[in-house]
Amino acid sequence: MANELCRIIREVVEPNFLNIRTSIQTYDRDAMCYGAPCWRWVYHAVHSADKWFINPNDYEEPSFHVEGMDNPEKPCEAVLTDEQLLEYLNQVEKKTYNYLDTLTDKMLYENPDGCRYTRMELILRQFRHISFHTGMLNGQTILEKGEFPMWVSETSKYVDDGIFFGRYRKGQVQA
Repeated sequence: MANELCRIIREVVEPNFLNIRTSIQTYDRDAMCYGAPCWRWVYHAVHSADKWFINPNDYEEPSFHVEGMDNPEKPCEAVLTDEQLLEYLNQVEKKTYNYLDTLTDKMLYENPDGCRYTRMELILRQFRHISFHTGMLNGQTILEKGEFPMWVSETSKYVDDGIFFGRYRKGQVQA
């Protein structure tokens, strides 16, 4: 029970990664959302998890990153495919789990080197951030396609039976 909090964190982080992965598999990447194509919002969310989940002061940009790509409000000439975004998500997910596996509950209250936030604050901020952007992307998908992307709340209850929950019609979800 010494690392009970770390175990719980890992359990609730796993659905976040499943949910944003489903968003990428269902969204219209070129649909505009707040002035930028949706794929830019995906990159923004995944990049943020990559940079801020562990320690933003001890971070190296991915090789494909160009200045401003992580800010959808800034123009960017580079374009990533969904395959590249999913591969990046896979890398960030693995990196995150490896990191969580090194933590103890006591370490959650500590600040990483040079960081003003505790490890727990960094984790909670990224949990919120990924969930926010996943919801934003899913809202766009519902509006564009009339289908509700599959949503996972507990990994242990996840059944991989498709990427859509059902049809959205007049305020109701129909399975």
